[in-house]
Amino acid sequence: MSSVLITGASRGIGRAIAIEFARRGHRVVATARNPRALADLNISQRLALDVTDDASVSAAVAAAGDIDIVIANAGVTFYAAVEATPLAELQRLLDLNTVGAIRLAQAVLPQMRARGEGKLMFMSSVMGRVVLPPNAAYAATKWALEAIVEALAIEVAPYGVQAALLEPGAVSSGALDNVTTYTLPDDPYNAILRNGGQRAGIITPEQVAEEVADAAEKPQLPLRIPIGDAARALLAARRAAPDDVPFIPTNYVS
Repeated sequence: MSSVLITGASRGIGRAIAIEFARRGHRVVATARNPRALADLNISQRLALDVTDDASVSAAVAAAGDIDIVIANAGVTFYAAVEATPLAELQRLLDLNTVGAIRLAQAVLPQMRARGEGKLMFMSSVMGRVVLPPNAAYAATKWALEAIVEALAIEVAPYGVQAALLEPGAVSSGALDNVTTYTLPDDPYNAILRNGGQRAGIITPEQVAEEVADAAEKPQLPLRIPIGDAARALLAARRAAPDDVPFIPTNYVS
């Protein structure tokens, strides 16, 4: 069985992934900024890990020992029209969702290269391929992640290491229940904000976890792994659409 390190495992998708890998008999190292939130998980190891902090990431990776599979799952979101987006919050989002994932990869890659094997799996989103207001900031962090991981996959392949992007659609993880929203006075984008992004075909964290574990257990990772039927349909429609106008799915109404 493999040793699996998961970030953002205190709730939602990360927690479900930790439970699923443990159920399948893997050695699970679950991490969160507050490891006390992991106390009730039946797993091998619980560690503090803040992906925005170099020392925290280094300490967790050292404590975890040999890691076969990394699930870089930690992430947050907010809603705002581009004009209303606070730039400091955009930078914070990038640091957590994008830079944090790469910080973790940099910490585990030396051991994976030395062994000549390892799997790096990054939680992206359909928003890493499609943009739907008012999710521009979140989508930007995932588009950036997709670019970096695509390059990473090419770079590490000669060393036996694989990298993949996980692309779920809307998930009933609780993360979308009370999303922080930034607005303008007498906001002209109010209709878009009311819509709150694309949530058709919502799936459970457990469904995500099952598909992630299925993919991780196969010998070869595809670069991109859509998760859930709605995500697969949306991404197929995006691939078929022209690039000369913005892509708006038929089930998205502003």
